[in-house]
Amino acid sequence: MEELNKRGRVFNESDIPAMTKRVYARLQHALDVKELRSLFLPMLNELQSVEEHDPAKNEMRQQYCSNIVKPILCRAAVAWEVDKPFVIETIEVAPPKANEVRIKITHSSICRTDLGALTKPSIWTKFPIVLGHEAAGVVESIGEGVTTVKPGDHVIPVFLPQCKECYACKKNKTNLCDAYTKPEAKAAQNIPYTMRDGTTRFTCKGQPVYQFFATSTFSEYSVVPEIQVAKINPEAPLDKVCLIGCGIGTGYGSAVNTARVEKGSTCAVWGLGAVGLAAVMGCRNAGASRIIGIDTNPDKFPLAKKFGMTEGMNPNDYDKPIQEVLIDLTDGGLDHTLECIGNNNTMRAALESTRKGWGISVAVGVYWHDISTHAFQLLSGRTWTGALYGDWKSRDDVPKLVESYMKKEILVDEFITHRMTLDKINEAFDLLKAGEW
Repeated sequence: MEELNKRGRVFNESDIPAMTKRVYARLQHALDVKELRSLFLPMLNELQSVEEHDPAKNEMRQQYCSNIVKPILCRAAVAWEVDKPFVIETIEVAPPKANEVRIKITHSSICRTDLGALTKPSIWTKFPIVLGHEAAGVVESIGEGVTTVKPGDHVIPVFLPQCKECYACKKNKTNLCDAYTKPEAKAAQNIPYTMRDGTTRFTCKGQPVYQFFATSTFSEYSVVPEIQVAKINPEAPLDKVCLIGCGIGTGYGSAVNTARVEKGSTCAVWGLGAVGLAAVMGCRNAGASRIIGIDTNPDKFPLAKKFGMTEGMNPNDYDKPIQEVLIDLTDGGLDHTLECIGNNNTMRAALESTRKGWGISVAVGVYWHDISTHAFQLLSGRTWTGALYGDWKSRDDVPKLVESYMKKEILVDEFITHRMTLDKINEAFDLLKAGEW
């Protein structure tokens, strides 16, 4: 059907999507609200007569346009200074630019990486900042050029990008996309606290608020690069699968992908927090016959057994280094060890607990300093390696992990210890510091 608009020009219904795309493309380059209004309203009026006859299409147009052209005011937990409590503020979240996605964050978990970023100055943070990188939500709007997600899609924002075009992404050897590791990758290397163009999408009280790993999930809305957004099954519960975006994926993948735990093998995991429990689960699912959990808090052992730990050990119970104890206990050493704490002493102990000739030790916990061991530990055939996010390719593998949860192949619900609202975030971090999270 053809409609004649007020200017006497004829449009076909098939013209509407192309016209709408041109409207959005031009809107992305608008500089301020006045220009936006003067640019957008004449074009909107031109489209109005074409879409009046279709209420559903008109409603969709209104929703798209109102969301894309306007910043959003929402609540966020802002860290104004190093090692100071979060403050719940009303921030302004700008519309997504080209190749960006604005997400309504429905649920976010907290991680020790967030705690470290809050309490210690580092190259990864600039204050004021919105932290958070382990979450799930719903796409609210998209920028020009975004093709892999659309408004309404359920997604998990991921701290590791996957562009699917660079040399690294096309190889099956790593999950470290060149967009993350090359010096020009501003969001992850030179300027890790901004978006890839060196700017931030957050403002509060007239000043910029910086972003964390380009995710910043301690906000009701966040803008994330498309290459860091994984589309997931809409039936998956967002309040649970949000955990897959960091801790669970990291620990589980470090066992099944990085350590490549084999059926019948022997394993040990240092640190029985969320990452360590996920590593234990990975060892169990890979078929390990013996899984030793090592932690100075024996209260964690009963829960760890639910994930597959066969026995727990407290290093403080022995009068000699734990690696010597384990070498004796396992008749020469373990096949695989995973250090999920982030400490030089425990990393070294994990390596030196493996069997000479083929033992593999994976450094999983984040650690920012030099590590050391005697050279002969490596010359005798042991492998010392590490991984970020368990060697999963983020956008490809996060949806698969969600499906594994839906099929009850991996545990997720059991990792949840507390449920709290955003305004209770400081209490949540107190629990994390106390080891109760």
